[in-house]
Amino acid sequence: MSGPAPDRPVSIGLLGCGTVGSAVVRLLRKNGAEIARQTGAELRLSRVAVARPDRARDLSFEPGVLTGDPAAVVADPAIDVVVEVVGGLEPARTLLLDAIEHGKHIVTANKQLIARHGPELFAAAARAGVDLRLEASVGAGVPVIQMLKESLAANRITEVAGILNGTTNYILTRMAEDGSEFGDALADAQRRGFAEADPTDDVEGHDAAAKLAILATIAFHTPIHADRVYREGITRVSAQDIRYADELGYVLKLLAIAREHDGRVEAHVHPAFLPRAHPLAAIRNELNAVFVRGDAAGEVMIVGRGAGGDPTASAVVADLVDVARSHRRGGHGRVGWDGLEARPLRPMEEVETPFYLLMQVTDRPGVFARIATIFGEEGVSISAISQKSRGADADIVMITHTAREGQMRRVLTRIEALDVVGTVRNVIRVVDGE
Repeated sequence: MSGPAPDRPVSIGLLGCGTVGSAVVRLLRKNGAEIARQTGAELRLSRVAVARPDRARDLSFEPGVLTGDPAAVVADPAIDVVVEVVGGLEPARTLLLDAIEHGKHIVTANKQLIARHGPELFAAAARAGVDLRLEASVGAGVPVIQMLKESLAANRITEVAGILNGTTNYILTRMAEDGSEFGDALADAQRRGFAEADPTDDVEGHDAAAKLAILATIAFHTPIHADRVYREGITRVSAQDIRYADELGYVLKLLAIAREHDGRVEAHVHPAFLPRAHPLAAIRNELNAVFVRGDAAGEVMIVGRGAGGDPTASAVVADLVDVARSHRRGGHGRVGWDGLEARPLRPMEEVETPFYLLMQVTDRPGVFARIATIFGEEGVSISAISQKSRGADADIVMITHTAREGQMRRVLTRIEALDVVGTVRNVIRVVDGE
């Protein structure tokens, strides 16, 4: 597709007009004149597909713009660019593949779709010579994909780490600053609109895992499916864990981490103790941040609002502007990632990190010795240990030196079988700051 002629607008078909779609419409209307001045072309919203065209809504449209048939938008020969903000895997996947087959450029905010079917979609776009842009799929208003693909293109990336979910970051901030337990902080996030009525996708780490799959694919040039990202959520985190983190000089965050190690890529999402001096430790409330290490640029971090209608619409419209600019200059076929090469993933059992442990034990002589013996036999050394007595029982708080995940799992299996250990309340990985 050669793109719209210089004397006519760029015609947009929008799939979905919920929170994000409505924000896209408002932004195009609000800043349309400035966008046209920058690009030399008007971005005209020609068709909008919604589930219920007859429903009363805040936005008004000219007759014929709203339709209940997204397939008609995809097939409309007058449409230049299809914007997908419906979400989910189907029918979004089929609609976008059909749009590509019809020669339409694509802008999507659908992280779950890209994290699971990205290679298929981008291969189809490359064959068709059309654009497929996805800035809004990760971090909403935080332009992290542009940073990885363009600003840091000269670098060999060795690590991408981020706070990629605003809901969980808000919850952990409230737990740290107010002393709240998880349930109370979650309820507060729901009242304020930062968490859904069903928060599973956020608090169990699914949302962050999908975003990390996209970032790791781009950073390390290898396809990483969201289901292959190791994932733990924050539902086991207690106010007690956060208090001990503070005593030990750490801040607790839900981290998404991808690294290259001996030609393999590791990708995992889980709670982590961060040293207070780490740049990500200062990210509060619903903000998102991505921290990148490049061999030339060194450490780079970008921060912003990672969710919500307006920030996401900002990224969507920025992609539309980029499409318009590119094609008025005669370019075509830019996709979200290029030159992917399958590489092995590093098994989680081989990932190395220090660990924090909190366990309840019987408070009597010899307990430390029995626990320490197991650590020694499994080759895990202890960096710091303290006991908090509570009558007949005690809490043992421990930080290990760097150990393999597999070693720690064997330690836990053996410790939990001891008659003097009531329960291992939590195990949390520690970022060592190197």
